[in-house]
Amino acid sequence: MPELIVRKLHPALGAEVRGVDMRIPPDAAKFRQLHDIWMEHLVLVFPDQNITDQQHVAFTRCYGELEVHHQKIIRSRFLPEIFRVSNVNDEGILMPPDHPTVRQVSLAQFWHTDSSFREKPSVGSVLHGVEISRTGGETHFTNMYAVYEALPDSLKRQVQGRRALHDFGHLHKLANLKPLTDEERAAMPAVWQPMERVHPITKRVSLYISPIYNDEIEGMPQAEARQLLTDLQAIAAERRFVYPHRWEPHDIVQWDNRCTMHQVTPFDPTERRVMHRTTIAGVEPVLAAAH
Repeated sequence: MPELIVRKLHPALGAEVRGVDMRIPPDAAKFRQLHDIWMEHLVLVFPDQNITDQQHVAFTRCYGELEVHHQKIIRSRFLPEIFRVSNVNDEGILMPPDHPTVRQVSLAQFWHTDSSFREKPSVGSVLHGVEISRTGGETHFTNMYAVYEALPDSLKRQVQGRRALHDFGHLHKLANLKPLTDEERAAMPAVWQPMERVHPITKRVSLYISPIYNDEIEGMPQAEARQLLTDLQAIAAERRFVYPHRWEPHDIVQWDNRCTMHQVTPFDPTERRVMHRTTIAGVEPVLAAAH
């Protein structure tokens, strides 16, 4: 594998990495180098990676076991480790905006971090731009270390030692979605997660929220909790913390779910957008910051 070339993309987070061929999993030394770059920059962009889903899965496995999403309407029928962030079905047909899968995928326009509703949330995600949109569809990433450090004392006191409820079912309060089956509901019970999170590798503290799944905070009336989540989200969305990624065909973007959030910008729903994601499974519960 050629030497890695790293170019910083934004003061807060994000780096382009060249010299990686994802058709071939990296050797141990190159993987350690890649992992160090990832821990430093939080979000990595690998341009020009025209790979198969099988190669995508094999590369991501270097980081650990992969999640298989609990909903059949989202995961690929051909390779269950592929999460389809797509308005095109497995047969390549554009789905209408009111299709249940499209309605659910469209909720990615809310700020979130992947799989925060799991007891052991995702480590990271790797997203392949198979067919990109030009009418929008950028993915914005925010540095939650920097957001936490920038919180006014009044807000920091409110999150200190508290937990937020992360509930996959909250999606159904945001949009008219296909009802969850009993099996799906049982597979993903709501979990309380610390709002001040310690990264297991960097040991840095970040704000841990995922507004698409949150509407309750421990020890707060619901109206007050929702207002706090709104205030925190507004800070996380400030441009100084956000790298906006404008996709090119066959970009692959890898991010750390333990210290970032992301959202997708709106795009014309009649334009095809096919994005395939693999998700590195969590191996431990969220570690709360000590006080």
